[in-house]
Amino acid sequence: MITRTVSKNPRTTRGDLVNDLQRAGTKVTKPTISNTLRRQGLKSCSARRVPLLKPVHVQARLKFAREHLDDPDEDWENVIWSDETKIELFGKNSTRRVWRTKNAELHPKNTIPTVKHGGGNIMLWGCFSAKGPGRLIRVKERMNGAMYREILSENLLPSARALKMKRGWVFQHDNDPKHTARATKEWLRKKHFKVLEWPSQSPDLNPIENLWRELKVRVAQRQPQNITALEEICMEEWAKIPATVCENLVKTYRKCLTSVIANKGYITKY
Repeated sequence: MITRTVSKNPRTTRGDLVNDLQRAGTKVTKPTISNTLRRQGLKSCSARRVPLLKPVHVQARLKFAREHLDDPDEDWENVIWSDETKIELFGKNSTRRVWRTKNAELHPKNTIPTVKHGGGNIMLWGCFSAKGPGRLIRVKERMNGAMYREILSENLLPSARALKMKRGWVFQHDNDPKHTARATKEWLRKKHFKVLEWPSQSPDLNPIENLWRELKVRVAQRQPQNITALEEICMEEWAKIPATVCENLVKTYRKCLTSVIANKGYITKY
């Protein structure tokens, strides 16, 4: 009964199970429940926070992965990947524990859906390609469409030049409303920028997420004590990320697409 209950609802607590068993006429302690589940290969873990996926998102992700699975590596090397992220000074996110087996941390039942940018202290926009990191800037005000276009105007082409992108390079950004606004699309069209069609709710498909993780680890190790130091350290550490790290992220992109297909469109490890 214990195993069946947590398999059906991984968020069941040990207290819930004690009460359920007591109502069924069996007295069991919490440690016994933990030991029983451990023997079944289940352990209590913090639920991962992932974007909420509707069926339409799952289908769009599968379509993207299947359409691009056989693209040559050279195509991905000619993409400039971009995104925004928030970095907290002393951030601690609340957690929720679930019972799960090894390697099942990203199954939808074991995750907590999130909306992007749920909190933090500074917001950054950055980009990169297989040749290395592009520009990184701090967004000091609440970003709107006009500000986003200004960021692209001042940073996208200089990044492409610095990275020595080949002719016909492709720009990637997600489907944030600021990115997909008519004025932004028109601006990109007038500048003759090719834009990669992107499935919504797919941060795991963007290799820049790995660079954000790399950046946050590097920044945390330096323990900035205020916002000014946080911004300075972010810029310094971003510039130090080796080009080989960027190259390897892009080289393994087909593996990411394969994982999406294997996971039936749901969020994957990458």
